[in-house]
Amino acid sequence: MTESQIMMPGDDIDPDIRRFVREVNAEYDRLTNGGETIAERRAIAELVRQPWRSGGPQMAETIEIPAEDAGAGLRIYRPVKDRPLNALIYLHGGGWTSFSLDTHDRLMREYAAQSGAAVIGVDYSLSPEVRFPLALEEIGGAVGWLEAHGERYGIAMANAMIGGDSAGANLALAAAMRMRDAGRAPFGGLILNYGAFDERLRDSHSRYGGPEYMLTADEMDWFWRNYRGDDRAPHPIATPLNGNFADLPPAFFCVAQCDILADENRETASRMMQAGAKVELQIYEGATHSFLEAMSISALARKAIEDAARWMQSIWQRR
Repeated sequence: MTESQIMMPGDDIDPDIRRFVREVNAEYDRLTNGGETIAERRAIAELVRQPWRSGGPQMAETIEIPAEDAGAGLRIYRPVKDRPLNALIYLHGGGWTSFSLDTHDRLMREYAAQSGAAVIGVDYSLSPEVRFPLALEEIGGAVGWLEAHGERYGIAMANAMIGGDSAGANLALAAAMRMRDAGRAPFGGLILNYGAFDERLRDSHSRYGGPEYMLTADEMDWFWRNYRGDDRAPHPIATPLNGNFADLPPAFFCVAQCDILADENRETASRMMQAGAKVELQIYEGATHSFLEAMSISALARKAIEDAARWMQSIWQRR
């Protein structure tokens, strides 16, 4: 192999996704010095992500529900008015520590526009100020509120799905498990985008653990510590890959090939299939963690969103 043929870290990333990662990393480097507080890091994350959430489809209406009403703040995106819509409850990523409804605003609008469903973002409490399981309890309370009051906002909750990315995918799967364990129907489907499902290290952590791939192993360890504190043992809900996969709804897995979490996503999908769930597993070659945020410049990210929207529509059409 000649020197020109040697693959360097990041050479296996899709060119548009590589541009996204480099621009995001450059902004973090410009705005940080390593001594920031949690609050400062969150504010910087909002600034860095702002250009990537701009543009995209316009909604017919966007409704804000305060936390004092629903148990957690909700943002309801409706692509059309005047008729009931199926629903996707969406939980943003950010390692349970950062990000917000605003950082994921465009992604939720894209899902609404592509699927024709109402998308409801949940503004759950962040760690380390609160730790497992408080965010899940808030999400459960918000789901209960939507079941009681969703009709008022044109939301048909009978076949509502739940989804999220990274830490949000963890929370979505965990919420479905908790609902099942409580004897309730655990949603009509799951949208699981490059989720954090287990703390144990795998081959993908060492292969894709550098900054060229967006999320590093050290960052992931820090996020887990924020969420769980000193209790790091495998747990059937906090680390849902270690949980019970019986009687779960259909699931769509969006797996980024060049992501430290790729292996645990494949394992989680396999466990669900072995337990009898209907699973669609899509592995996006050349994609990194967080690649859906690059939708404004990346055909690969747009395809992943379209794939999930098509899958949601297909599930709802069978009901």
